[in-house]
Amino acid sequence: MKKDKKLLQITFLGTGTSQGIPMIASNDPVCLSKDQKDKRLRSSIMISWNEVSYVIDCGPDFRQQMLRENVQLINGVLFTHEHSDHTAGIDDLRPFCYKIGEMPIYLSEKTLQSLEQRFDYIFSKENRYPGAPSVQSNIVNKIPFILDDVQVIPIHVMHGNLPVLAYRIQDFAYLTDVKSILKSEKEKLKNLDVLVVNALRHEEHPTHFNLQDALDFVKEIKPKKTYFTHISHKLGFHSKVSETLPKNVYLAYDGLKISV
Repeated sequence: MKKDKKLLQITFLGTGTSQGIPMIASNDPVCLSKDQKDKRLRSSIMISWNEVSYVIDCGPDFRQQMLRENVQLINGVLFTHEHSDHTAGIDDLRPFCYKIGEMPIYLSEKTLQSLEQRFDYIFSKENRYPGAPSVQSNIVNKIPFILDDVQVIPIHVMHGNLPVLAYRIQDFAYLTDVKSILKSEKEKLKNLDVLVVNALRHEEHPTHFNLQDALDFVKEIKPKKTYFTHISHKLGFHSKVSETLPKNVYLAYDGLKISV
């Protein structure tokens, strides 16, 4: 282990796309699967080291994810972008705010503006609802920042025409809702131990990597290991797709825990 490098514990809180698996009102065979690895909540991870834990995104399944993993405390939330499947659980930060006070959140200016409009009762300075969670907003741009002695490198990717933040923490990187990425940003992904990236389905998609896009990206970046996330039922059964993947490339699943 490199000098002063922390051992990161990664928990996949959710690995599904915006509608999750099973999808409402769907009789697709994957949605009817009895395999627990085919049941996917909206995408999010928790990263822990020493005695601290940070979550990347808190979507509409955040409460369920925290209860499932018996999480007693988190120290902050890093947001990738403003879409509801990545932000709609912000109100459920309240129990943690009771413990620590203002919850630090890290996000782009664009994402903050969206949240201020949609959750004005949280962010309003004048008529703030007294039961709302308390948050401390920290704007993320292109400058690396420090969380509890660990450097976080923001990586800018595109979700169609929408800018999205990805994050590199030591030799681990988390990218979701990616369709394209500039060469200059790819340079920030060199020498990764673990890459997590979205792989939505087999067919082309206008705003997400499909499976082939994700596999091509892995070949280019060359991480030691890769886990695919933000998966829809159209990708297929977890067990069958897993059999087709190259060495050291895996489908993540809800509840998976890895160390980096």
